[in-house]
Amino acid sequence: MGNVALHDITTTKRNLNPSISDDVVQIDSSAIDAPIATSPVAIAPLTSEGPVREALKHGYQEHGTRKHSKSIVNRNVKQPPEKTLESPQRILFVTSEIADFVKVGGLGDVSSALPRALATHHDVRVLIPAYREMIESEHQIEPVGHLAAFAGLPACDIGKITCDDGLIIYVLLCPELYQREGTPYGRGSSGYGDGQDEGWDDNDIRFARLSRAAADIALGNAGLGWQPQLLHLNDWQCGLTAGYLHWQGASVPSVFTIHNLAYQGLFDASRCEMLGIPEEAFHIEGVEFYGNLSFMKAGIVYASHVTTVSATYAQEITTPDFGCGLDGLLRCKAEAEQLCGIPNGIDDSWDPRTDIHLAQAFSYNDWRGKRVNADYARRHFGLAAGQGPLFAVVSRLVHQKGLDLTIEAAKTIVHAGGQIIFMGSGEHHVEEALRKLAARFPGAIAAYIGFDEYQARCLFAGSDFLLMPSRFEPCGLSQMYAQRFGSLPIAYRTGGLADTIEDGVTGFLFNDMEFSSYMKSIQRAFTVFKSTELFNAMRGAAMMGRYHWRQSIEPYNRLYQQVLEKQGEKTQVIH
Repeated sequence: MGNVALHDITTTKRNLNPSISDDVVQIDSSAIDAPIATSPVAIAPLTSEGPVREALKHGYQEHGTRKHSKSIVNRNVKQPPEKTLESPQRILFVTSEIADFVKVGGLGDVSSALPRALATHHDVRVLIPAYREMIESEHQIEPVGHLAAFAGLPACDIGKITCDDGLIIYVLLCPELYQREGTPYGRGSSGYGDGQDEGWDDNDIRFARLSRAAADIALGNAGLGWQPQLLHLNDWQCGLTAGYLHWQGASVPSVFTIHNLAYQGLFDASRCEMLGIPEEAFHIEGVEFYGNLSFMKAGIVYASHVTTVSATYAQEITTPDFGCGLDGLLRCKAEAEQLCGIPNGIDDSWDPRTDIHLAQAFSYNDWRGKRVNADYARRHFGLAAGQGPLFAVVSRLVHQKGLDLTIEAAKTIVHAGGQIIFMGSGEHHVEEALRKLAARFPGAIAAYIGFDEYQARCLFAGSDFLLMPSRFEPCGLSQMYAQRFGSLPIAYRTGGLADTIEDGVTGFLFNDMEFSSYMKSIQRAFTVFKSTELFNAMRGAAMMGRYHWRQSIEPYNRLYQQVLEKQGEKTQVIH
């Protein structure tokens, strides 16, 4: 409950209806059974192949490139003068998943990597529910605090885990809420409680408890002996935190990051009293959203500043096509200079020279080593030996990710000599369609329903191209993983994909969310694959891209400083 994606979001249909759709992707089975047809993040400059890079740009970019306005970055984000904070800030990073223990999607990776990157400048600690995976881990949990019951939220304890690298994770100990079989959000293979998978019926209680705990820690009510100066909140599960602080008249500033606006945490209005939400907050300028309670809207309304995970997505969500009914509110935040996009990154483990999980380590221009990984991937996933391009799909199998387009394109890819390996889980009808597709083309198409972190790395390392036709993508990490391992992404020009893929240089972008446009980009990939020099130049450019978390630290430093300074000014005015 509350986890279902508002998934009818495309660039051709407005999504102004806040109701949760029961529609599913319609996959034409004839596309599987029919006979095969016969027919801004800049990369680092290349030291010795600048002319090749320019040739790639001029010769292989798709014509009619759609340009996104970057006004969210240039006009609405105040850039204070460069200066170092006088002292490290105490920051509580609040999240519902972390890859160290439990991960459903990209948020888990972000929650593991970003606090560690920020720790070089600040005292950053993480707050997360104590899921079963944490309780059963080898890490010692030290009891450090207690929180009394509040409204309909149960009492809970707070434990502390100290990771080997020193990162402190506070875990919310409440067995009846968090120690369950399944994912943080519900049962089912998708992990999100979306599509045909139902979320937990008490998700409002579970994540209101997390939000209230964060607010209590910020107010010094948890007995930790440590109190943050700023809260960094992530997605709808943490959205009520800013509201709880506001309703108590607290002055602790907060940054609220939207990782995916389509998941909003919508619940019946009758739940407000149980969650301790004051009656006067249920209105259009508060938590009310078309008659429902919205955790996401609470975060947007009450946080000091809102961020998203790419500059383009920050622009997109202020439009009706991508705003999920909240575009008006987000435009207001942008006009008030309270909305910006800071891209995600990847950590040092994504290095093909040192990754111990690969069949063979390799580096830029070491294409023999990459070929060893391709051969391994083919064997491991049951494909025939081949000399053609190997395409990979590593994705949640949901409507957003455009799997219907890739299924339709599969026959043509196979006919042209390509092979495809799918890895992921999600909506059951998509999983079944992929099983059917693999059975139709044995040796050419493989479908692994599930996720294996290590095999995913081998797949990124072994593939030549990553198929990623997402209808919308706030940031995306898979395209960065693929590029770092020399696999060129093929993606729709949207969100973080538009910001991290340089068309014709580090991958391929298509401009219209239509099958014909997607197929043109795939055909371009085949053409480049046949030109060894050109293909290797593009792979090298992709591998040398700079998408590390270090690139995000300075923007976050500036933002934290700006938010704290503004809060200080408000406090002075009040006093």
